[in-house]
Amino acid sequence: MKIPKFIRDNLLLKMTSLNAGVIVIRLFVAFFLQRELTDIVGKAGYAKIGSLRNLLQMLTSITSFGIFNGVVKYVADYKDDSERLQKLFSTAFVFTVLGSVTSFTVLFFGAGFISEHLFYTRDFEYIVKIVAVVAPFIAIQRVFNGIVNGLSDYKKFAKIELVAYLLGATLTLLMLYQYSIDGALLAIALIPVIQVAVMLFIFIKVLREYLHFSNISFKAPYAKSLLAFSLMSFVATVLVSYVEIDIRSMLAKRLSADDAGIWTGMTTLSKNYMVFSGAIFTLYVIPKFTGLKTESGFKKELFNIYKTLLPLFGVGMVVIYFLRFQFIEYIFIDFDEMAPLFKWQLLGDFIKLAALVLLHQFIAKKMVRNFIFTELFSLALFYGLSYLLVDEYGVEGVVIAHFIRYILYFFLVFFLVMRYFKKQKNNPEALKP
Repeated sequence: MKIPKFIRDNLLLKMTSLNAGVIVIRLFVAFFLQRELTDIVGKAGYAKIGSLRNLLQMLTSITSFGIFNGVVKYVADYKDDSERLQKLFSTAFVFTVLGSVTSFTVLFFGAGFISEHLFYTRDFEYIVKIVAVVAPFIAIQRVFNGIVNGLSDYKKFAKIELVAYLLGATLTLLMLYQYSIDGALLAIALIPVIQVAVMLFIFIKVLREYLHFSNISFKAPYAKSLLAFSLMSFVATVLVSYVEIDIRSMLAKRLSADDAGIWTGMTTLSKNYMVFSGAIFTLYVIPKFTGLKTESGFKKELFNIYKTLLPLFGVGMVVIYFLRFQFIEYIFIDFDEMAPLFKWQLLGDFIKLAALVLLHQFIAKKMVRNFIFTELFSLALFYGLSYLLVDEYGVEGVVIAHFIRYILYFFLVFFLVMRYFKKQKNNPEALKP
């Protein structure tokens, strides 16, 4: 049977298809892992796991000074210019050293305070100290991941993601069975080491081709250019994770630790299927938007992305909604209170996907003020609505806040992107980077 031309020629569809295969395998493994975690550690224990994952997510930005998207953009721009690449990598090296040393110092010497804030006890101080030691691996993984994405090597990226995830899941299960919640937290803390090892094993030949280690120096010629991405990453990663930690803490105090675990279960499921879109953004959307200079070209590509991703995503979400009770019965053991949360979370995530595609125009064109403004607006709205609605609706109030947040966020981002092109049309010189 001959494959239609529009499928054969659609790079995004090829990436989506390959990535979908990886995500399907990953989801099956994730579902089994979540089942074992929720069954063994319970709702309160699962909330602790969510807080540790938030900490690691924050460190992906802090340890690398948030330059991931900058590395993606400039590797895509300069992959044929060896001299510029080495300057870029030297700057990345300086940033990761500074970020890793700072993260280690704060985590190691503030482990007791951080443990109490994240886990409501100092019993897991040793976990925080282990994360401190792992911090440099988080930075290395993030920068190398940026190189893979900048080169748009989606096949190797898919292989790296799958192998690293399977090994990490295996370690988590083994440690969980042996040591319960302590083992699960320890395994999750060590996963960045596995990710770096897998990436080096699979991608080392390509890295050597572009990254000449002998030419790396402790200088930062691209510091000013990358700091813009640092600001964006701080808002998009660090503040987002902190707000999640704070909302989880609020739920535990106002309602119960079990309610905090219920919301963590819903957000974990959401993050598992949203991974599908994350890889597409960095592998395809940023490099593609970077090269687009006109409004007509942007709109054409935006329509192409929407018609490819949104129907696939929409069908998947409908399936998840109608299978929600099966998810709870077989995966999130005794998390019955999750059922009413699905509709709000899924609707919010669908609108979020459409908004995030638009948002990546800000990253591609380094529109720092627009990016930071929209993210702060989104976070403030979510934070305020969550605190407001939780008294009346309980834990469901947080996912209602999530839905409302992304409706308003979409319209704001759309307005700012269109305003960018209007300004470009009126004064092209003013918008050159």
